[in-house]
Amino acid sequence: MTVYTTIDSPLGELLLVGEKSATAKGGTALASLSMPGQGSAAVVRDDWTEDAAAFEEIVTQLRTYFEGGLTHFDIEYVGGGSEFQQRVWKALEVIPYGTTLSYGQIAERIGASRAAVRAVGTAIGANPLLVVRPCHRVIGANGALAGYAAGLERKQRLLDLENARPAVAASS
Repeated sequence: MTVYTTIDSPLGELLLVGEKSATAKGGTALASLSMPGQGSAAVVRDDWTEDAAAFEEIVTQLRTYFEGGLTHFDIEYVGGGSEFQQRVWKALEVIPYGTTLSYGQIAERIGASRAAVRAVGTAIGANPLLVVRPCHRVIGANGALAGYAAGLERKQRLLDLENARPAVAASS
């Protein structure tokens, strides 16, 4: 059963969509976390059930993160993506809090060629789990902000919250 709720955050309203799960902490596996104005944001469907209680654990973690008290989410995820997207998304999940990597560095980490940097960027842009799968920690080769489905201003706010710095000199 698909459930959803909305919450206020420092980035604006967040739409959380999930599936009931016997193995997820709090009983809900997160399928999507999106924001208004985001490209490819989830849209509430008629067959979904609004259930704020289903997201209590996830909301607690999000609020603690926004308050600066959480550096790693412990949330079960559900849902798709191609095999390539899943490889890219797994690479995002291990970028440490407060650090950044370039798109080229993500390509290297998944064993893709330098020519795959655009494909990596496209996969990152398709990430349905903003904030909790930290695509905001990926920057351009020159250290500049580049691409964020919810807007560069929100990306900058997340990096500022984490006091993020490049993990190593960006190579590509």
